Amino acid sequence: MICLSDNTIQSVFCCCCCCSVQKREARTQMSPSKDEERSGKYAPRHRPRLLELPSKKKSNRSHGQPSKRKPLPPLPVSEGAEEMIQVKALYDFLPRESCDLALTRAEEYLILEKYTPHWWKARDQQGNEGLIPSNYVTENKLTNLEIYEWYHKNITRNQAERLLRQESKEGAFIVRDSRHVGSYTLSVFIRARRSTEDTIKHYQIKENDLGQYYVAERHLFQSIPELIQYHQHNAAGLMTRLRYPVGLMGSCLPATAGFSYEKWEIDPSELAFVKEIGSGQFGVVHLGHWRAHVQVAIKAINEGCMSEEDFIEEAKVMMKLSHSRLVQLYGVCIQHKPLYIVTEFMEHGCLLTYLRARRGRLSKEVLLSVCQDVCEGMAYLEKNSFIHRDLAARNCLVSSTCIVKISDFGMTRYVLDDEYISSSGAKFPIKWSPPEVSHYNKYSSKSDVWSFGVLMWEVFTEGKMPFENKSNLQVVEAISNGFRLYRPHLASMPIYEVMYSCWHEKPRGRPAFAELLTALTEIAET
Repeated sequence: MICLSDNTIQSVFCCCCCCSVQKREARTQMSPSKDEERSGKYAPRHRPRLLELPSKKKSNRSHGQPSKRKPLPPLPVSEGAEEMIQVKALYDFLPRESCDLALTRAEEYLILEKYTPHWWKARDQQGNEGLIPSNYVTENKLTNLEIYEWYHKNITRNQAERLLRQESKEGAFIVRDSRHVGSYTLSVFIRARRSTEDTIKHYQIKENDLGQYYVAERHLFQSIPELIQYHQHNAAGLMTRLRYPVGLMGSCLPATAGFSYEKWEIDPSELAFVKEIGSGQFGVVHLGHWRAHVQVAIKAINEGCMSEEDFIEEAKVMMKLSHSRLVQLYGVCIQHKPLYIVTEFMEHGCLLTYLRARRGRLSKEVLLSVCQDVCEGMAYLEKNSFIHRDLAARNCLVSSTCIVKISDFGMTRYVLDDEYISSSGAKFPIKWSPPEVSHYNKYSSKSDVWSFGVLMWEVFTEGKMPFENKSNLQVVEAISNGFRLYRPHLASMPIYEVMYSCWHEKPRGRPAFAELLTALTEIAET
């Protein structure tokens, strides 16, 4: 047994303490923590050289001198804090509430906070702050194509051609997303020559292994804007130089997710009714205005036809769904009866009526573009785990620019009558429903896929009634026996194959909307 005096024990403890202090200092200086690495961008650019560890005899602490230890790094950015970003306004925006901030097209703003995906807090160049709709701005970087008027993010080949033909100028051009994610297409209008008609050329913008972009292989550029700028002055492999950028920026204001941040209930005194524009299973639809300047559609819901309390709760969720191919829900009026649903107004009305009124005048390319629009909107709903339950041409609307958008998504859940009747007297949605819905009332995104196949059939027959000579009971029986709709004469075999793939007996055998969109886009681009 070894006996130690008090002094000996004290010296041993001191030695151990000093050693551990030195080791901790060495670790702090030689191996920065992950937090230090993350916050390195806030630290001084030139760090001081590492100090020699003082020996025990030269300890600053023992002489009462100031410590030469390296100062602690700054605290890391707290979780949830967001880096402020510079954006450019794509459209003008007039404030609707006192908390909103006005936007002027092409001006720059600073984003202070992203309250929701759809409403952000921003500051203008004069220091004014307020809320703005996020789909009205884009990040202000030279490499961000959205700041250029010639770029169109959501546009099909057919829509691009229609836009360029309206311009009808030699060298009018746009850049649009290609069928492959992350790739782009340059579309250019070529005036008629002696032996040819007006044409539109579509050039794929390619990227090599070094990340350089080109249309003609001899001319390489570090970015697409540089490529466009060069070809605005030099044809260099194109049939004409790029003379006139064609854009929609600022000319057609997109809908916002609600009229303002978290505003779902609308005061009926702020609505003005202009005229009746239609009727549906829920009631009469009017064209109107909100606060005299926002054009809206107002649906009056007949008493007793739907479960209003359940719908009001769901409306708060539905308002957060915002996409260029969905009819935007602005809010509801619940202060009196009937209940009003206020939505984006679509100038050309119901898709079914639109198709029937233009029979024989819509090209196959236009019909395919209609299907692409609907499929894009449904892919968004599918991604957000939202089931439509009543997808059909009658529940899609057409905008002033002939963009098709999906309406009334999820509404059938609140219909009190299990088999409601349309204004034409035909019962539905049996003829748009897959076996699992008809037999077991089982809905999913794959049941929406079946309905989309029927909608495609409606589009390529220019508005015919599916199974027009069969009753609902006969339709259910025929589907169960493997019967499917025939190929419309306007639908090519590749299009019919996409349509037919939606009607697999088992839900798991049907493609997802994202897959359908890829298939339709490939057909459109070939």
